[in-house]
Amino acid sequence: MKTEIDRKVLDVLIVDDHSLFRNGLKILLSTSGQFNVIGEAENGSDFLELLAHVNPDIVLMDIDMPVMDGIQATKEALKKYPALKVITLSMFGEEEYYYKMIEAGVKGFLLKNSDINEVKSALITVYEGGKYFSQELLYNVVKNIRTTYKDQEITEALSDREMEVLIQICNGLSNNEIAENLHISKRTVDKHRANLLDKTNSKNTAHLVMYAIKNKLIDL
Repeated sequence: MKTEIDRKVLDVLIVDDHSLFRNGLKILLSTSGQFNVIGEAENGSDFLELLAHVNPDIVLMDIDMPVMDGIQATKEALKKYPALKVITLSMFGEEEYYYKMIEAGVKGFLLKNSDINEVKSALITVYEGGKYFSQELLYNVVKNIRTTYKDQEITEALSDREMEVLIQICNGLSNNEIAENLHISKRTVDKHRANLLDKTNSKNTAHLVMYAIKNKLIDL
């Protein structure tokens, strides 16, 4: 993977089984001057083969595809290339797959009908080490959760400051941005984030965000 974060052009790989969608997204990204689409694949199996020959900065990954879906493809890719950054391309109605994609190791979620500016923002955010979750998607997750509950024991175990940090995390802010907003040091934010992961038994930030949504710890 390339390491120069301040580079202007990011190499993107698009994985989706609809050629019209791939072509449209490719045109929109390529004409911006910020991104270079270096490859396309119509299913997870083709993606894994292509990955042996290209070195993308970011992968935009569909969930539901023939031959091999996005969940399995992401798992297989990250076993071999653990530094690979993957953003899920999702449609409404696919909420049941979100936790599986998070467990697979994706860094963010985008709805397929997202504005191109949101797509660009997500790509840059994830490339620079952050996580990105479409606010419309998160709202839809909350709206469609059928059996929600609040883990009272865990909720009471979170301090007021940890709740503040959690809200900032769910808004997609980096540790540096959280530190600035809350007027505390980045080291303190790092500690709060670690405590949140531990107290909620979350494996990563993406899992933590979904946990907060499911248990209604945040309002969207």
